[in-house]
Amino acid sequence: MQRRTNWLLGLFTVAMDAAMIAASFVAAYLLRRVTEYPRPLVPRPFSYYSGMLLIHIITLLATFFLYRLYHFKRGLSRIDKSYSIIAAISFGTIASVALTSFIYKNELDYPRAMVIYAWILCIPLVMMGRLLTDYLHTKFRIAHPTRVLIVGAGDVGRMILQKINQSPKLGYQPVGFVDDTPGRKEVSGLPVLGNRNQLGFIIREQDVQEVIIGLPEASHEEILDLISQAERERATVRVFPDVFQIIASEISIDDLNGLPLLTVRDVALRGWRLAVKRGMDIVVSAATLILLSPLMLLIALLIKLDSPGPVFYTQERMGLDAKPFQILKFRSMRVDAEQQTGPVWATRNDPRVTRLGAFIRRYSLDELPQFINVLLGDMSLVGPRPERPVFVEQFRQIVPRYMERHKEKAGITGWAQVNGLRGDTSIIERTKYDLWYIENWSLLLDIKILIKTFFNIFRDKNAY
Repeated sequence: MQRRTNWLLGLFTVAMDAAMIAASFVAAYLLRRVTEYPRPLVPRPFSYYSGMLLIHIITLLATFFLYRLYHFKRGLSRIDKSYSIIAAISFGTIASVALTSFIYKNELDYPRAMVIYAWILCIPLVMMGRLLTDYLHTKFRIAHPTRVLIVGAGDVGRMILQKINQSPKLGYQPVGFVDDTPGRKEVSGLPVLGNRNQLGFIIREQDVQEVIIGLPEASHEEILDLISQAERERATVRVFPDVFQIIASEISIDDLNGLPLLTVRDVALRGWRLAVKRGMDIVVSAATLILLSPLMLLIALLIKLDSPGPVFYTQERMGLDAKPFQILKFRSMRVDAEQQTGPVWATRNDPRVTRLGAFIRRYSLDELPQFINVLLGDMSLVGPRPERPVFVEQFRQIVPRYMERHKEKAGITGWAQVNGLRGDTSIIERTKYDLWYIENWSLLLDIKILIKTFFNIFRDKNAY
């Protein structure tokens, strides 16, 4: 039943894409007929372009397939889908024109402007169609959820459960945990159903369809044993990676006189990549400071009225190459906040926070002055969040490759933060996300993180 429905939904998606591609082509034809740019069009009936339309539809659908747009992944963000759709339509349009020219040679006189119109119109129309098909996929997943078993009830296991609960659209139904801790019967409202040796039995008993292994510190032998047990019961297996697995894509194999050695590449930004990132930092931070200057003046005035003390708060943080700099924020705590406690992390319902401070921290408005840090070059828009030297000294002793975070400039936001790892969350997991970002940087990834940050401002429960 589930497989058949998935197949029908996939077929419906193909049909919807074809309809939207055809609609964009027809709209481009009509638009070109009523416009005189670049020159008036020789009027021809639409049937004259019917062969070109057929080639256009088939080519774009084939391109969508090659771009894996019909491999429906859970949890893929709309931003990632948009990137793929734009790239596929752009490449498919070029391929369609080339194929049309090859088949018709000089027999078909098609307006170049019409092709451009079809390309531009196709992007929003296909995205609109995908909104409908994604809605149907989501409704089906919710109606027929995948039963999931989480192996490991530690910090990672609880984080996995939290992500599942925060994303009901994924269609996951967690049934419980598998954990070896003695006496542990329940975690975060879910039962501990047994230990790792009982994994196969639990999968059969609970009718589990998918197993998520959240044991990043387990040995490879233990992970392989768990995978073997799950696969014998024909359950899909997903593994939360450890640090080595995250950096595996950036490891090369070298040869030392016949002896193979693994070399971790230096992935710090260099050359044009660094120039592009810095250019975006300057443009966006300058524009943001200009546009939000009235809001920043209002916040400064309210801080002065709310509690005694300065408007701004500066604190030493560690940035690029572990060099200290003064980070700038709107003051959200009492002036004597750390007089008795010393350097400590902020926590939920922190008594040191002022009345206004609680509000501006909830919506990250206290961090707006950091755009000045970005403009001055101390920080970047996107990168690992900077920590205080006292915490850096602690973390470097316990977190593998922690200091690798400092190969790039610290950021106002980052890959870890948009994935819910901010505030009082695991520094080990946060470091893994930071390392992944550094080793997989691209301009599109930065844009994606900035977009996700904007929307997370209104729903981030870890902002305090």
